[in-house]
Amino acid sequence: MPVSTLQNETGTDRVITYSEAVREAIGQAMEADERVFMLGEDIGIYGGAFGVSGDLYHRFGADRIRDTPISELGIVGAAVGAALAGMRPIVEIQFSDFTNQAMDQIVNQAAKIHYMLGGAMSVPMVLRAPLGSGTGAAAQHSQSLEAWFAHVPGLKVVMPATAADAKGLLLSAIDDPNPVIVLEHKLLYRTSGPVPEEAVRVPLGKSAVHRRGEHITIVATGVMVSRSLEAAEILAADGIEVSVIDPRTLTPLDDAPIHEDVSRTGRALLVQEAPGHVGFTAELSARIAESPTIYRLLAPVRRLSGLDAPIPYAPQLEKASVPQVDNIVEAAKTMMKES
Repeated sequence: MPVSTLQNETGTDRVITYSEAVREAIGQAMEADERVFMLGEDIGIYGGAFGVSGDLYHRFGADRIRDTPISELGIVGAAVGAALAGMRPIVEIQFSDFTNQAMDQIVNQAAKIHYMLGGAMSVPMVLRAPLGSGTGAAAQHSQSLEAWFAHVPGLKVVMPATAADAKGLLLSAIDDPNPVIVLEHKLLYRTSGPVPEEAVRVPLGKSAVHRRGEHITIVATGVMVSRSLEAAEILAADGIEVSVIDPRTLTPLDDAPIHEDVSRTGRALLVQEAPGHVGFTAELSARIAESPTIYRLLAPVRRLSGLDAPIPYAPQLEKASVPQVDNIVEAAKTMMKES
């Protein structure tokens, strides 16, 4: 089982998997608040498409771990209604690709109700969904669609990159009075790292600086965080020291640490798995360009993204369609040559 390359920033020596951390967060939230329940396809006895819900069905029963028909529209609609009635639902969508079946409920209902009613009602709903490539699931089950949700006012969007963040951000999302989209990269489920046993929250809207270097600032999301840290070790051996920053929350975005670090290094390499066109890193690049940070740049901002193409099924092509460690290393070295 792979172990995260991230340093231990949690203050604990207890190591569990990302998947176990998600399950632990849900279990602790359900123990603390009887209003919290979970609904989705095959999350009960089966334990979830990726095994995340595990034994929660046996611990909390069918009323609180609710198997549903195959209807994303119905699942999210039921969750919105339950949230308006005072419950705190956690929706699991088997693949984030299928959220498109529930976009009206997510975008026009969950995200809008608090605003349209002048704050009189809230929708304390969490929607969890796995995303990303690397499992041979092909074009319809491997997309990275975080930019869709980050574009919608009224939604908070988080992408935990570590086991500790998977637990801490999910606990904060469950506490939040309005809808939060939690996107979990499939390749991270079996990675492991230190996670506090206690219900320690990681605040929404706070970036994490995992490494500081003097030459380049790498900003990465999801599985690209660990790949960037692997690349950082390779680059360090060649005398190139990089910072690695994980926004963690895409909306609301804590960009102050990014501006601070880019102003210091003079170079920004922005890494995501999703296609580059109109992606999250395009927003980051625009924020740098529209701020005084641009005057501190020693080289143009560089974006490293997935191809603007559907994810292939063939393993070699699938791997080639999204950034790998060697691509990050090459991009960083190119930036150093350009300045």
